[in-house]
Amino acid sequence: MLMGMTRIDDIPTAWDERTQLTTFLDYARDTVRAKCEGVSAENARRSLLPTSPLMTLSGLVNHLRWVEYYWFQVVFLGEEDEGPWTEEDPDREMRIAVDFPIEQLLDEYAEQSARYRELVAGNDLDTKAKRARGGGNLVDLRWILLHLTEETARHNGHIDILRELADGTTGD
Repeated sequence: MLMGMTRIDDIPTAWDERTQLTTFLDYARDTVRAKCEGVSAENARRSLLPTSPLMTLSGLVNHLRWVEYYWFQVVFLGEEDEGPWTEEDPDREMRIAVDFPIEQLLDEYAEQSARYRELVAGNDLDTKAKRARGGGNLVDLRWILLHLTEETARHNGHIDILRELADGTTGD
């Protein structure tokens, strides 16, 4: 899989920590798009797991977009939370995703990711978030990058399974 001009299997002998963290997050982000490539609008919106009705390809893409928003803008920068979720509907970002074309969701995710790449490039990895999480701890930018890589990779597994169930498409 290509990531910009770097192939993930062309691993340099030495990368600094920032390059490693951002390259793996970008790889996970690119995998989201690759796994959704060519999916029909109908299949992107289909709920295929009876016990998880919000688990759709569209829902997962939108969830990943809003998760990055939350960690970078709300937690790291300390901005007001203007996400789509509410106390009454904490998974609203997954519910409303089926109202938008999958390509729009993927494009918005990619555009937002580009802005966050700039944010990350302009901050030291040790920079603490402005808002505390998990028992009052202030995480640093490094932790946020690791967490987003883990979250995106985990959901890529879900996307992979949903895509196979939807239309039989499998991938790497």
